[in-house]
Amino acid sequence: MTEAELETYLHDHIPLSRAMAVRVVSIAAAKVVLGAPLGPNINHRDTVFGGSASALAILSAWSLLHLRLLAAGQPSRLVIQRNSMEYLAPISGDFTATATLNPDGGWDGFLKMLTRRGLARITVGAELDYQGKIAGRLSGEFVAFGKDRL
Repeated sequence: MTEAELETYLHDHIPLSRAMAVRVVSIAAAKVVLGAPLGPNINHRDTVFGGSASALAILSAWSLLHLRLLAAGQPSRLVIQRNSMEYLAPISGDFTATATLNPDGGWDGFLKMLTRRGLARITVGAELDYQGKIAGRLSGEFVAFGKDRL
C-alpha cells in the first residue's frame, strides 16, 4: 500500500481523519508517520486540541499495524483497546505522529497468536513531533480479530 492509498483508506473509513486533514507523510515496515495541520485541530488557546493530538497518535499506531497485517497476509479487524497519552509540550502549528514497533515488541508472538487463536494483542508506541521536538507520547494496546472473527 502506498502513502496515497493509506491516506485515502483512512479518509474513507475513519471520517475523523478527513475532518482533521490527516496526511500520510511516510510508511515503512517498522514505522508510519502521519501529519496534521493546526487549523482543523485548534483549541481555545490556539494550540492543538488534546483529543486531536491523541487521535493522530492512535491513527499512526493503528496504520502501522494495519499495514503490517496486510503485508503478512493476515486479514483482521483491528481496534484499540486502551491507551495512555502523555502531553509534553503545547503544539502551535502543523505536527506529526510517528508510530514504531519495538524490535522485540512481540510482533512474531502477536502474529502467531492471531493465526492460532484468531485473537491477539500488541502494544505500539507513537511520538508527537512539533518543530523537531517530542511534544507527546502514546502507548496503545491494540486487539486484532482474525479472519474467523471478522
